[in-house]
Amino acid sequence: MRLSDLPSRSQDYLKAIFDVQEWSGTGVGLTQLAAKVGQQNSTASEAVKRLATQGLVNHRPYAPVSLTDLGHELAIQMVRRHRLIETYLCRELGYSLDEVHDEAEELEHAVSEKFLARIDELMGYPDRDPHGDPIPNAAGQLPETESFPLSEAAAGDVLCVERVSDSDPDLLRHLEGSGVTPGVHIRVDPRPFEALAEFSIVSGTRSGSVVSLPAAQLSAVRCIRPA
Repeated sequence: MRLSDLPSRSQDYLKAIFDVQEWSGTGVGLTQLAAKVGQQNSTASEAVKRLATQGLVNHRPYAPVSLTDLGHELAIQMVRRHRLIETYLCRELGYSLDEVHDEAEELEHAVSEKFLARIDELMGYPDRDPHGDPIPNAAGQLPETESFPLSEAAAGDVLCVERVSDSDPDLLRHLEGSGVTPGVHIRVDPRPFEALAEFSIVSGTRSGSVVSLPAAQLSAVRCIRPA
């Protein structure tokens, strides 16, 4: 089976399952999947059943949904499309971080493989999109990473922001507006209270700024330890 054999909506489901699994490391609940693709639970349930019949997802009643090997292979192709287009929109057309996701959602089903190859070459074969998410290469391989969620960091840790989630546009705007973007170094400060985290930017044009973030949203930022 080829990616082009699937309707756009099925392609969206595969990419959505991959995205959630990539961030959580676990399968995807049906309610979570339905919310991510903007569908009712009943609609998502029928879509998952079709994908399971096609051998693209593993699914049992009341159990999380996960990709099969074939489903993962096709999902990677969609992820590559999406992240290359996001990168092109940011680098070449000046889109902001919170704008590119929805635009890429529209374009990723329409562009040809030739177009993708051309913009990939034009941009020097980037391995990260504007949010820091890894871009699969033409062979479907993802760059390795040892990133971890900011929620696992301790006070005093100095870290490099590697990825910021694009799942919440309002949060993404807050992070970008505060200078929290991939490549920026931060220092985790002691929490003023348990539900609120604070960290200081220690590199770039916003160095010295202190950023506050609800503790429940810390997992939207993934970091690595600087070499």
